Amino acid sequence: MILAFGGTTEGRIAAKVLEESGTAYYYSTRSDKQDIQLVHGIHVTGAMEVPEMAAFCQAHDIRLLIDAAHPFAMNLHRNVVDLARQIGVPIIRYDRIYPPHDKELFWCKDYDDAISQLKAHGVHRLLALTGVNTIAKLRDYWDGHECWFRILNRDESLTGAQKAGFPADHLVFYEKDDTASLIERLQPQAIITKESGVSGGFDEKVEAARQVGIKVFVVERPEYPSLPGALIKHVNGPHGLRRMVEQLLPDFYPLHSGLTTGTCATAAAIAATRRLTTGEMPEQVPVILPDGETIDVEVTYGDSYAAVFKEAGDDPDVTNGIEIRAHVEPSDHFEIHGGEGVGRFTVPGFDYPLGEPAINKAPRQMMRENIKENVSITISVPEGAAIARRTFNPRLGIEGGISIIGVSGIVKPFSEEAFVASIRKCMQVAKASGSDRVVINSGGKSERFVKAQYPDLPQQAFVEYGNYIGETLAIAHELDIKDVTMGVMLGKAVKLAAGNLDTHSRRVTMDKEFVTTMLHEAGIEIDISDLTLARELWNRISQEKIQDFATVVINHCSRYCAPLLPNGHLTILLIDDNGKIYYS
Repeated sequence: MILAFGGTTEGRIAAKVLEESGTAYYYSTRSDKQDIQLVHGIHVTGAMEVPEMAAFCQAHDIRLLIDAAHPFAMNLHRNVVDLARQIGVPIIRYDRIYPPHDKELFWCKDYDDAISQLKAHGVHRLLALTGVNTIAKLRDYWDGHECWFRILNRDESLTGAQKAGFPADHLVFYEKDDTASLIERLQPQAIITKESGVSGGFDEKVEAARQVGIKVFVVERPEYPSLPGALIKHVNGPHGLRRMVEQLLPDFYPLHSGLTTGTCATAAAIAATRRLTTGEMPEQVPVILPDGETIDVEVTYGDSYAAVFKEAGDDPDVTNGIEIRAHVEPSDHFEIHGGEGVGRFTVPGFDYPLGEPAINKAPRQMMRENIKENVSITISVPEGAAIARRTFNPRLGIEGGISIIGVSGIVKPFSEEAFVASIRKCMQVAKASGSDRVVINSGGKSERFVKAQYPDLPQQAFVEYGNYIGETLAIAHELDIKDVTMGVMLGKAVKLAAGNLDTHSRRVTMDKEFVTTMLHEAGIEIDISDLTLARELWNRISQEKIQDFATVVINHCSRYCAPLLPNGHLTILLIDDNGKIYYS
């Protein structure tokens, strides 16, 4: 059993990652203020000291602790580490992603240091964004200077400010003003904030101050405690969290995640670059994934290259176990090449010109993000040519080897039964959230676009269907969900329009003959015999006819989908690659 300490943005994400397992766990918060819907998680509220924690862990057979609490919650962090030492279980510290220290900001080791620096720089008007619990810590400053504190507009925060003796007329609230508007209204000489990381809005606060040229003082995050005998693993994102849980508690997830070929190629390139530039040959290297989090990947070495053996987890993948190599040489600019076993684009429609190696945009960006040196990288896959014959690559016009792909960097495995079961659980949570609408979408990219259409819906109202559109709509009917919006991108939409309610590429590919029929219905006469990917149509169809085509596609999709929701209303949104949304 797992005990997770949350109450933060990271806590919510941790709960979502743990929910994917279908296994029970405990989610602990100090108060009951965090609105979170759990299916498998058991929400425990109330502050606990170490003896109470230890008794709880013994009573519930806790074998793993996850600390996803706020980075400045040092009392809790110390208690969790002390607990781990006492009961002999490991901790996963789920921390935030932090931007590098900007030398133009004023960095403070603690609040006493902040007070000294504020006075030394002659700051007499300050906007404090450090929270109600820091009012007392900054008393020696605000007791003699004009200062405003931004706090949450709730009883416990107001009481805390009152107890600290802070003047009520200098309190401002999150609900009324963002940082930029507060700065404009109050005209402070400086702001002070915590090093709260990306999820804490740190960049937005700094940017708001920079726009008007005022100083920014930052209280550095405290170092996470370390005690002899405590096994602490640090992660800073959902993929790293899941992989670490799989490593430390292998039976928690029925299926384990893996790495994309893009992540493997990036890790090999990082290791080869490090070997070239420093002579070091580490057994594992940190890789920044597209979502900004960092994971560690094991690497090996040959005479002139570094390599990663692809780990597909429990995802059925013909590339599982293959060796992906990177050879790196000095260069006067950064460049990526494809070597043995890496396919090449032979038809138009991809992100790169004909003849370019089939290394997709996301892996190229990952390599550039992770490797700052100007080097020439050659990616090769010794078994790639043979394996490619067992994939869809030849049909897509990629010849000579496999593709180096991967949008998220991680392969999340689901059997069909497990995936549909996870959809059902998410739909149950969506209904329990009280939302009057559930928005289903194919994945993170489409969800990001459709969220902009429904900014007032809770996070729980958005559910990923992957490829199982028919199953998801059937579940919505079973749960008596009345209003459903479905976001779909063109690649899946043309398959769905032809009546394929499961759009997985292993089962169905684009039917160009049917696409031609839909183009005719929209009054469009173009030759698509050389069409490779459906998304190419956005560039081939004239702007004045795109809406006509979108309408035809949506109507065909509705023909098959609407009957699955006989007692409700279905809205279908067709999304292009840039996020533009088309209605019927």
